[in-house]
Amino acid sequence: MNDLLVRISFIKEVERLKNVLRSAHTSQGRQESTAEHTWRLCLMAIVFADQMEVVDLLKVLKLCVIHDLGEAIHGDIPAIHQNQNLDKTKIEREDLQFLTKSLPINLRDEILSLWEEYESGQTPEARSVKALDKLETIIQHNQGANPEDFDYAFNLHYGKKYTDATSFFKKLRMLVDEETRHHALKSSQLPHQTA
Repeated sequence: MNDLLVRISFIKEVERLKNVLRSAHTSQGRQESTAEHTWRLCLMAIVFADQMEVVDLLKVLKLCVIHDLGEAIHGDIPAIHQNQNLDKTKIEREDLQFLTKSLPINLRDEILSLWEEYESGQTPEARSVKALDKLETIIQHNQGANPEDFDYAFNLHYGKKYTDATSFFKKLRMLVDEETRHHALKSSQLPHQTA
């Protein structure tokens, strides 16, 4: 019984992700939460599973769910605000270790191992989740009701090293970038091209 209570306590603790706001806005104009980002990331993994060069969808889904769990304590740091002086990985690792400290050791180790796998980006599953993570963010930026000064042009380069890894992700990125360019042109962030 105590083991179940510990797990319930963990679930309650990570509920914080529902309140962690990201820089992206929903189509109705409110800031999205990390939990909402993670939900759509999982859905994208399912929708595109047959297109990805990955064999283990369960592992992909686990990586999706775990990848931002460390943000439950210190929140999200938007890519545009990340710098060399801030060790986002270290902060998230410490926060995740704190969040999982009371879990049964095998479960704690699995969660920490999945997070490390995602961070290192060495497996096909981790690389796929990194690519999907960047694409979900850009799609949300394209779909969201953003402030007038939103920097769409930034997204044309954001996460390229992950989305250029496979032919599928390159194709998907090309489609997403087309929409991003449209938004950037509309907001005068890119020079208009004439024929």
